[in-house]
Amino acid sequence: MNHDIRPVFQQALGPDWDRLGDAIRRHYTMAPHSNDHVCVRGTMHEVHHAPWAALLMPLGRLFGALVPYTGRAVPIEVHYRCRPDDPHLYWDRIFRFAGRAPFHFRSHMEHEAADGALVIEYVRFGIGMRLAVSAEEGALVFRDRGYVWRLGRLRIPLPLGLLMGTAYVEERPDPRDPDAFSMRMLLRHRWFGDVFRYSGSFRLPDDLPGDLLSDR
Repeated sequence: MNHDIRPVFQQALGPDWDRLGDAIRRHYTMAPHSNDHVCVRGTMHEVHHAPWAALLMPLGRLFGALVPYTGRAVPIEVHYRCRPDDPHLYWDRIFRFAGRAPFHFRSHMEHEAADGALVIEYVRFGIGMRLAVSAEEGALVFRDRGYVWRLGRLRIPLPLGLLMGTAYVEERPDPRDPDAFSMRMLLRHRWFGDVFRYSGSFRLPDDLPGDLLSDR
């Protein structure tokens, strides 16, 4: 069987993939159905959640979807992996809050050709967030398009946005450093304001190939 070995976000963006900054493309240039792995390290300048959001933490812990702590200058590393047995992109974000065990936020991204410029980020138990993907001024931007629950082949819409708010995520190349990028995530409720937000800066590893697919 022939597999599409283009990176997941290249499949979603199509020609707009070339509009991304080099630092963004380089750490996402991994082939589905492979053992490709990239790790970036950086610092989260802020990890914040609203005081009332503590009420959501039991749900977040169950689904593995929310960072339960707050802090500044939090060291972080993010592992991106592909697997030989499927076409998805796997994330493991490891936050190192002072005085606490490392916290892992794990998820994976899926894209299907019929979805166009849309991916679904899944956490535990088939809970997913639909995300519209775009390339804007070199940045990779994700906009929330609602939550789903995958049950077999079904994707059942979930009204979690009424409780959690709407997500916006971006990764933006650093104009001062070709090997660095920044990211920020905002989960904002229309009535209650910012529920969660975090932002940080990252550097690409020194041994990151310019194109992991170049030899394939």
